Amino acid sequence: MGTKYEFNDEYIKVTGLGDFSLATTLDCGQCFRWEADENGVFSGITGKNGCRIAQLGEEIRLYGVSRKEFDGIWREYFDFDRDYDELKKEFCEDKILAKAVGFAPGIRILKQDRWEALCSFIISQNNNIKRIKGMIGRLCENFGDETEFGMNSFPGAEKLAGLCEEDLAPLRCGFRAGYVLDAARKVADGEIDLEKIQKLPLEEARAELMKIRGVGPKVAECALLYGMGRLECFPVDVWIKRAMSSMFPEGLPKCAEKYAGIAQQYIFHYVRNYGEK
Repeated sequence: MGTKYEFNDEYIKVTGLGDFSLATTLDCGQCFRWEADENGVFSGITGKNGCRIAQLGEEIRLYGVSRKEFDGIWREYFDFDRDYDELKKEFCEDKILAKAVGFAPGIRILKQDRWEALCSFIISQNNNIKRIKGMIGRLCENFGDETEFGMNSFPGAEKLAGLCEEDLAPLRCGFRAGYVLDAARKVADGEIDLEKIQKLPLEEARAELMKIRGVGPKVAECALLYGMGRLECFPVDVWIKRAMSSMFPEGLPKCAEKYAGIAQQYIFHYVRNYGEK
């Protein structure tokens, strides 16, 4: 694979991504703030930087994004430089994993903001994607800052730390409100240092995150995988438990261990949409 970039005044064009699927990547349960219009153009935001992005065949176009923003944010966010074709060749050494890869080969793992990923997956507990998007949307509408892009930013830990559970009532997130506030306070006062955690050995990183009330192994793994780029992480929810029991009773194949988080996303999407066949 040879990813190529072209820059003009109207949009940034990315080609050479193989069978990359923008729609599947943005709707496979790893992110919650992207929405498509009637033309299939997705709008989303990370930090205070917004992006409009569309796929035309094998070509990806990013609109309203400067070259500086692309190089500093979106290139890494969409993991454009990683050779997924080579990874998938390794995964397909296992015949069962090859089925999951073949079902949705265009999935990529996004590199999201650390705090947003942690907070989002705290909210995601015992929830479905539609409701998660609603809760996170209301969180941003009520407490995020307005941006030039027209979408509110995700509220920082410092802003949420000073709130109480009653303040979060408009989110309609139930028991999760207390967990969000505990996370915000621990991050805001430095007890939980997400930048430091990102660099820790996996067991230590997971243990640090689990000091937050309501954060168990699954949420910790999600925060590490989707917000910190720890691709060796393997979040296990009810879907993955079911898949591992029926498809991989002896554990994840060795060919996938180094990039377990990417393999997990293929497995999750496969079993959730197609079943264990």
